[in-house]
Amino acid sequence: MTRWTGFVVLVLFLALRVIDPPLMQTIRLRGLDIFQQMWPRDYSKKPIVIIDIDEASLEAEGQWPWSRAKIARLIDAVRMRGGIAIGFDILFAEEDRLSPKLVASDNDNLPDEVKKVLKDLPDNEAIMANAMRQFRVVLARSGLRTGEGGLESLDGKRQTPNVTLGDDPRPWIQQFGGLVANLDVLEEAAAGFGLISLRGDVDGVIRRAPVVMGALGALHPAFAVELLRVATGKDAYAIKTNEAGVTSLVVAGVEVPTDQNGQIWPYFTKSEPTRFVSAGALLKGEVPPQAIAGRLVLVGTSAVGLQDLRATPLDARMPGVEVHAQIMESILGKHYLVRPNYAIGAELVATLVISIIMIVLVPIAGALRALSVGALIAAAVAGTAVYMFLAHGFLFDAVFPLIVSLSLFLILVSFSYLNEERERRRIRGAFSQYLAPPLVAQLAKDPSRLVLGGETREISVLFTDVRGFTSISEAMKDDPQGLTTLINRLLTPLSNAIVERQGTIDKYMGDAIMAFWNAPLDDEDNAANACAAALKMIAEVEELNAAFQAEAEAAGRDPREISIGIGINTGISVVGNMGTHMRFDYTALGDTVNLAARLEGQSKTYGVPIIVGETTATAAADTIAAIEIDLIQVKGKQEPERIFAVLGDATLDRDENFKALKALNRSMIASYRTQDWASAQDAVAMCSELAEKAGQDLEDYLFLYETRIAEFKANPPGADWSGVYEATMK
Repeated sequence: MTRWTGFVVLVLFLALRVIDPPLMQTIRLRGLDIFQQMWPRDYSKKPIVIIDIDEASLEAEGQWPWSRAKIARLIDAVRMRGGIAIGFDILFAEEDRLSPKLVASDNDNLPDEVKKVLKDLPDNEAIMANAMRQFRVVLARSGLRTGEGGLESLDGKRQTPNVTLGDDPRPWIQQFGGLVANLDVLEEAAAGFGLISLRGDVDGVIRRAPVVMGALGALHPAFAVELLRVATGKDAYAIKTNEAGVTSLVVAGVEVPTDQNGQIWPYFTKSEPTRFVSAGALLKGEVPPQAIAGRLVLVGTSAVGLQDLRATPLDARMPGVEVHAQIMESILGKHYLVRPNYAIGAELVATLVISIIMIVLVPIAGALRALSVGALIAAAVAGTAVYMFLAHGFLFDAVFPLIVSLSLFLILVSFSYLNEERERRRIRGAFSQYLAPPLVAQLAKDPSRLVLGGETREISVLFTDVRGFTSISEAMKDDPQGLTTLINRLLTPLSNAIVERQGTIDKYMGDAIMAFWNAPLDDEDNAANACAAALKMIAEVEELNAAFQAEAEAAGRDPREISIGIGINTGISVVGNMGTHMRFDYTALGDTVNLAARLEGQSKTYGVPIIVGETTATAAADTIAAIEIDLIQVKGKQEPERIFAVLGDATLDRDENFKALKALNRSMIASYRTQDWASAQDAVAMCSELAEKAGQDLEDYLFLYETRIAEFKANPPGADWSGVYEATMK
């Protein structure tokens, strides 16, 4: 009877947790806050500074709102002191009441000549817009729960381009029924727009921050995300999803992991005065250049009367602009707290396991022993939660399991006393029955990689491009939307192939992609992973072409076929944030990168989809099936490079027909370089037969050699010929 009562109480608690009423949410969230309150993130200076419209600024410059002309002076002051970009945590949705024309029209007592002078002066908005055009300025937009009072549509409004890698994220992310934007003249001059809408939890405390949101049918980056994008000069941001929701957002060369709703849990510090520079002091010229130079600048207010104070786990009244600054610090420094989608399940399992232990133990062990065991269990749960937080930033709710286990203990002990205690047995292996799930730990923890500068390391660089894209674009010139859809359908699986194999997508260049491995995350198998990604990309294109074929047959039109070329090279490069203090971009530079781009261009010449350099082929030899195709001196390089065609994976490399083809190709290349044209010509013919048996299309490659051999046979290159082919085309 005692145990059955315990099981009934446990089921009621688990049902309560699944329903999750506001009181339960508040208790749990306050429990999670304890971790940050006991071990807040240490503040370390990042390239971020806040221009604060504080009480002193209002006293010196006058009440808010300030004129847009004064805001223009603020922008100019930041620009002249070497700031990278500036973002306003302020909406400019209404006309400036201090603009000369409005002053003239609103004051009937002014002499006509004064009114005329005022009306001839430029509007304050025009002054501010002119200052914005000379700098990278991000303006805020704000979401509305309903469409009342905001924009009815986004027609004519600029939006930040984005790429979705996976399913449509809109069913998962926070949605707004309406949107408040800025005056058109200001939005036209802005470099970007980000949503400043931060929704607190049930108790009003901001613990989570969305990095992407939806409004009026479109996707909108968060304010912090957009400022990072603009500051690093990126054209777009990418959203990665799967069937469970959003998984991450890629901005400024950094992949930001999120929960299924596109949110991150920033690891907060307490409000830090050194983050702030007084706007009034800046306008007076009292702020030294070094306080602004090389920084991302946010403009907001800490003045109590302007009511932009938010509650966080560490501060009951933190300026909203500082919350955005901390979100940026979390992204730049990768200081995330992690509460993945499976956390609730893990906590319920932990609660279930602990509770079952209590239900089984109390009736047989006695109150004192059960209390001792319960105390050990509680200590283990709390200790595990603390360890997971300190070691991995994992937010594990220990409060609910402890409340349930304590409640069960009291109930079971009461029933045991009512039903007379029984003799107890010792607990065996309690601690081994409730291990929290392992935390996914794939993020680089070195924030120094995100400041201006680079590091020298070996990377594998991949370039891919669509062959004949100009012709495709010309054929679809009357259907630009269809062309956009086509490119998105292509780039999505190709990007997934890269990211799934630990690659970093550097940039999209229209129909082309540049990616690299072993930066910023270490990857000892970078060459093999790059080749695996390339083979997967070829397979994805084949699947896409099959889909195009089916769609064309259904529509009764000619099918569209896409082919891509891929070049991969491995070597030493400089990787990091490149540029100036005004603008920088996370990328890779060096001869390794240049050669990879040239190899991609040669894939069409040799008629093979994937060409790699010798270092790549050697490093990935155990995982690929490759043949040497030439010793080539690409345009712009003095040293020749031995290049290889990757035709498949290790399974193909073990195929007997492929082994024979590989050996015969090696013999053909050797004969060609020693000017034994007859043997080389015979080997070409035999390679054609073996290629067909091995399931490989090498027709263009072998025809190239057949043509060369015929030309050299007629016009020998001379005794001093080294066998190097000089490519004249990129």
